[in-house]
Amino acid sequence: MLLRTGPQCCRRSTLARISRRSLSFQAAHSPTNAIVFSSGPDGPYASSSAGPLSGVTIAIKDNICTKLLPTTCSSHMLQNFSSPFDATVVSLISGSGATIVGKANCDEFGMGSLNVHSIHGPVVNPFGLEPSLDGNRPIERRSAGGSSGGSAAAVAAGLCDAALGTDTGGSVRLPASYCGVVGLKPSYGIVSRWGVVSFADSLDCVGVLGKDVSTVRRVHDVIATFDTKDPTAAPLHVRFKAAEACTRRLQEIGSSKLTGLKIGVPQEYFPTELQSSVTNTARQILDQLRARGATIVPVSLPSTPYALSAYYVISSAEASSNLARYDGIEYGVRVEPPPGANLTKTANVYAHSRSRGFGPEVKRRILLGTYALSADAFENYFLQAQRVRNLIKTDFSRVFGTSSALDRLGDSSEQEDSVDVVLHPSAIQTAPPLPGSIDGATPGSASLDAYVQDVLTVPASLAGLPALSVPAGKGSDGWPIGISVVGQWGFDEMVLRVGEAIQDCQT
Repeated sequence: MLLRTGPQCCRRSTLARISRRSLSFQAAHSPTNAIVFSSGPDGPYASSSAGPLSGVTIAIKDNICTKLLPTTCSSHMLQNFSSPFDATVVSLISGSGATIVGKANCDEFGMGSLNVHSIHGPVVNPFGLEPSLDGNRPIERRSAGGSSGGSAAAVAAGLCDAALGTDTGGSVRLPASYCGVVGLKPSYGIVSRWGVVSFADSLDCVGVLGKDVSTVRRVHDVIATFDTKDPTAAPLHVRFKAAEACTRRLQEIGSSKLTGLKIGVPQEYFPTELQSSVTNTARQILDQLRARGATIVPVSLPSTPYALSAYYVISSAEASSNLARYDGIEYGVRVEPPPGANLTKTANVYAHSRSRGFGPEVKRRILLGTYALSADAFENYFLQAQRVRNLIKTDFSRVFGTSSALDRLGDSSEQEDSVDVVLHPSAIQTAPPLPGSIDGATPGSASLDAYVQDVLTVPASLAGLPALSVPAGKGSDGWPIGISVVGQWGFDEMVLRVGEAIQDCQT
């Protein structure tokens, strides 16, 4: 949600100094290119009060509005934008004693899976910047994942304790898996989206990345607050209903062992494209959880194969609508039409600013979304995608033991042959190599392979469910592998508890 900016000379001068200081900081301290605007311990967001996040350093994804730091969405379209307000999540963590260290790099407007579509340049996975102790893993440049790659890389590189990202179809969980950190996508509507630059309104969630589950929980507990300014916020009575059901189920399971916990393993989340080392790691985690008392239950989510196609239709359609506001007149960079240009139609004036302001990936998705919403394609694409989305929600509702608090006709009683959480690999592979060019705008980065990275993460996003990626080991190439835990809506604490159990399996 952006506002028009008026004369703010003093604040813009401050932001300009921050921008210059950030460029120097990046050149000297961050080969990962994770932080694009630095605040630092003595910056405008230094901790000034005690609270539950005292002593915690946090980076903010560059598509979340900050009043005292630039918000560019890694796009030329907003390279000079300065928000007149802080997003709700920024205000909450600042007021809780955290220190904001800067803004994290990301794919342009949150669109991408490899964090190569950014005017700031690609994010480099910090895991590959130092050789392994045994010398078997050389230095190499691999992707940090996207679109919240800067947030994940900042945590993995030790630049901060935690980071805020946004997750539309896996943009927190995929980078977390690639970088070997913890990443949480909360239940849709639990965390306020006010002040987050919109990509796809029905999918966008503010997520948390951290070095461990306890850090992620600390930050999540602070920002998971009802916000009257967010029209998509879950009502208080629905939150309480879900929290009560989750607490009751956790008490039944107990805290010392996992006896009574039922973990579903969906066969559709183990496609032939899955790397063998990822499959082996998932099996090892399941064996360890079973040894701790958990019951492993095979489940089926038959609509999963259609999820990726439905996601790209829905998200692109919503992006096409949301990004229509950037015309160079009300919002965004202004590019004057060349001499002799036809100015009799406003669209011709907009076209110059939009062509220069948006990168190739954003243009692709705008075109796809605009077509999906056209009269000829609306029924065959957009409505079909929405039907698939409902089928995916039905699949999850069928396997979970507790009805969703969002279902007015449902109850909180446990169903037979059901599970508490679903567990699956976070990604089909370890972090892929970065494209060869500096800015990442190569034919290879635009191939279908980049879109397939989200195949395991989009179902939870379409269903609006909480999902947590936890480091689970290393692949055959020595790079991190993540395991995802998906729970019923509002069962964020359940997901975090299981994530802690997976984390304990590594110690």
